[in-house]
Amino acid sequence: MTIKSSNAQVATARGKVSLKTKLAFSSGSLEEAILGAASIGTMVFYNQILGVSASLCGVVFLVASIVDAVSDPLMGMWSDNFRSRWGRRHPFILFSILPLTVGFYCMYNPPSGLSEAQYFWWFLGTMITLRLGKTLNGVPHAALGAELTDDYHERTSLFGFNWVTGMVVGSLLGVFVLVVIFPSTPGYDNGLLNPERYPLLASVGAVWIAITLPICVFGTRDQIPNLHKLEAREKFDFVDYFKNLSMLLTSRSYMSLCAAWLVCMTSAGMLVVVSTFTYIYCYALSTEALTLQRFVILPGILIAVPLAAWVTGMLDKKRTVIYLFGAGATMLGLPHVLRMIGWFPENDSAWLVPMLFGAMGLAYLIIPVVFIVIDSQLVDVADEHEYRAGQRAEGVVFSVRSFAIKATTGVGGLIAGLALDYINFPTNASLENLTPDMLNGLLFINGPLYIAICFIGMLFMGMYNLSESRHGEIMATLEKRRQASSYGNTEIPHARS
Repeated sequence: MTIKSSNAQVATARGKVSLKTKLAFSSGSLEEAILGAASIGTMVFYNQILGVSASLCGVVFLVASIVDAVSDPLMGMWSDNFRSRWGRRHPFILFSILPLTVGFYCMYNPPSGLSEAQYFWWFLGTMITLRLGKTLNGVPHAALGAELTDDYHERTSLFGFNWVTGMVVGSLLGVFVLVVIFPSTPGYDNGLLNPERYPLLASVGAVWIAITLPICVFGTRDQIPNLHKLEAREKFDFVDYFKNLSMLLTSRSYMSLCAAWLVCMTSAGMLVVVSTFTYIYCYALSTEALTLQRFVILPGILIAVPLAAWVTGMLDKKRTVIYLFGAGATMLGLPHVLRMIGWFPENDSAWLVPMLFGAMGLAYLIIPVVFIVIDSQLVDVADEHEYRAGQRAEGVVFSVRSFAIKATTGVGGLIAGLALDYINFPTNASLENLTPDMLNGLLFINGPLYIAICFIGMLFMGMYNLSESRHGEIMATLEKRRQASSYGNTEIPHARS
């Protein structure tokens, strides 16, 4: 079977990426760093301070995720087919600054004196604004990374830099948020419960986003001539797009990645929300003590890139994700399981903090590798799709990545909100009005429930079937096509579906 190529691909394979380009590309993840650092207080702010029920907060996360489910693939389609002298991706990343800064500032600085219903609508509106801004940045940014190299292992390094940069800076910002913005005071043993500090968070976060995103845009601008090129067309063909989308959705590797990534990131989102409640009420930790978790994850982040290269060289990408994520999730949930059965130190024990965060440190020696490898797998799937369909579709492929990251506070937040209401966790809670059942409910969500959800995600990853040898065969065929296209041969061999 032959088809006419719809792409005028460059003939030269994209190999090594310079350190300067890797760092500039990675700066596009810095907005996610401040959003992640601030997320530790989002549910506490709206539920415990403003009095919005946990279920209503969960509805906000659900609606935002529904918006994401529509906007992310549309953004992927748009950026895949957009043309400008600044390329397909860069204009969207630059424009995302406006909704991101406005959404962040307004979310953490609402008007005072509103009712619960009014705060709900304010939360919903600002969350949607923030999510649309993340769509404008996240999908094109990830697709940009997919275009920077064709090398099977170099893309692991590139996305490794991206994840490491985001996680290291996110950890440091997390410490800043807890120690500087939300310090413990005589009136508040845990500063996250102090309503007067949230306007400062709003201002700092908005300024951070406005400063960091342009670094990615202007720092990678010199790569635009080297990215995948598209033939000029008068208008976008929706029929052609949906044919290619349907072919992508028949890819076993892509669908297994989508399912595994969404399930695992959803479990992480549930943990982000509920773990803050657990640390405050089950373990009675101050904000200063909470900063330790930001430091214990740093060693794993710093070794993630070389470790990912070494482990994937031994196990390949599929088994790397399954083994490391399964082990990491078990270690993260284990302290809470042990507390439930009475085998963990009490709150007044000197061993509490070392054992609690020691387990987290061990887990994060390997979990960052999983994030890096899954991004690398998605780029491999983009190559497989070009092999099958004859068209590049990084934007659509990576829309699942953007959606999954936002699902950490979306679907995960919904599950967390419903779970908090299920255990009858009160607003304006204190240790005096919490029952043992409520505390055990928090521990169950963080422990057994979290581990079970993660293992379900790994079952989906088991269906992934794109190996290094198979990817090598695909890239050899694609290189021949690109060479033929560069010499004006429009009739090229195409793989059967």
